[in-house]
Amino acid sequence: MNQQALLQPYTMGELHLPNRVVMAPMTRSRANNPEKKPTKDKHVIYYQQRASAGLIITEGSQVSEKAVGYIHTPGIHTEAQIDGWKQVTQAVHKANGRIFIQLWHVGRMSHPDFHNGALPHAPSAINPNAKSFTPEGFKDTVTPKAMTETDIQQTIKDFANAAVNAMKAGFDGVELHSSNGYLFHQFFNATSNTRTDRYGGSIENRARFLFDVLDAVKKVMPENRIGLRLNPSAHNIFGVTVDKETIPTFDYIIEKLNAYDLAYLHLSEPFNDVSHVPYAETEIAKRYRPIYKGTLMINTNFDQEKGNAVLEQGDADLVAYGKPYVSNPDLVARFKHHIPLSDWDKDTFYTQGKEGYIDYEPKAKTVCVTEK
Repeated sequence: MNQQALLQPYTMGELHLPNRVVMAPMTRSRANNPEKKPTKDKHVIYYQQRASAGLIITEGSQVSEKAVGYIHTPGIHTEAQIDGWKQVTQAVHKANGRIFIQLWHVGRMSHPDFHNGALPHAPSAINPNAKSFTPEGFKDTVTPKAMTETDIQQTIKDFANAAVNAMKAGFDGVELHSSNGYLFHQFFNATSNTRTDRYGGSIENRARFLFDVLDAVKKVMPENRIGLRLNPSAHNIFGVTVDKETIPTFDYIIEKLNAYDLAYLHLSEPFNDVSHVPYAETEIAKRYRPIYKGTLMINTNFDQEKGNAVLEQGDADLVAYGKPYVSNPDLVARFKHHIPLSDWDKDTFYTQGKEGYIDYEPKAKTVCVTEK
């Protein structure tokens, strides 16, 4: 019996995971159709090929038209999109897999080109001074519209509606993308949130939007089918920077999450070197494992050896892999049989064809697809 920590089963709420290898959410820009829906000839194949993961988390999927900020990304707010995703979940379940959908709103990282000339929404009217990937290529971001209380309440409803749609589509759960400089993260960070109402100012107020969404979503689906992603030490990413209140803000959020019966908390180690950044935390799993009492998932630059080590040390329960899953649909089997990983082609990460998406061949003779 293979004794690798990554290959041990894990019970996550009501779900039995046959291993602790999670496919991380990755934008792949293959929904190049007017409905922005997943398709049978690409998305269904892509996710089914990777169904041996302990858990699949889909690419970020926008909860409304206002949430869109990248070309060819699928949504979960129309009937066509629900039907497209239903084909994906049925295929994954047929292969004995488990799949959550990541619910996404990019906030100020959008562009007027996506909204018939209207400004994107954000906590405050502060330009992230970044680039938006529009239908006409990369363009400079603009100063967004500061959300009104009505805008905020509508967005909360949009997330709850997306969760309802996810259940209709047959997903095993949802992940709130409250990370990486997008809308939730923009509320958390004092450099992007200068509001003076109940959604700004204090740490508690800047975290309020997240908990309002979480409370709305748990009313429409089981609480233990909700995951949540955070990136506490994100720095110089989409205009978000670390300051003296950043880590205390995430300490507050993560401690408060213990009051919820979530499926998991998904944390990212720093995306870039923050060892010389004042106030940044360089070891996310080690800091938050003692604080968070539920299932802890960790990601960012893990290989097989590092993944086994973080589990063996007790700093996480699950490990999420991104780019290795691009080019290794049989990643679990490769870990089991110690087969070298295939390299990915970064030039096809965000193209619209099948190349670099569903044409990576499995090398393992035995693909570990295990019963739920």
